Amino acid sequence: MEREKLVDLVVGFTEAFNRDDLDGVMAFMAEDAIYDEFNGTINRGAAAIRAAFVPQFRGDYGKLRFNTEDLFVDAIEGKALIRWLCTLETKRGPAAWRGLDILHVKNGRITEKLTYAKAKAPLLGEIS
Repeated sequence: MEREKLVDLVVGFTEAFNRDDLDGVMAFMAEDAIYDEFNGTINRGAAAIRAAFVPQFRGDYGKLRFNTEDLFVDAIEGKALIRWLCTLETKRGPAAWRGLDILHVKNGRITEKLTYAKAKAPLLGEIS
């Protein structure tokens, strides 16, 4: 994939989140994609990934927006790293947290979305 096309894909994917466009987000995902959430939950396949995103798009966590801070792409490998500040407007007031996504892309679709985040407490438990 050409570098500019990969950049456009990652930016478009992020913009779909910021438009609250679940169908738009899912249009970027491969049918057999994997979404590894920041809490260690792994979702396999488009149906499971859509279900994992529903609470966010339904507004369960408030209004979320991802503000890109860094974007690195490796067009040869079809991989990108996007570091973001996620701002939230919640019933308790504004909040924010930082994180990043590592995206693997094949044939113009995201095959893996690996999310990592800075949090108050580390993820505890067995890592598989």
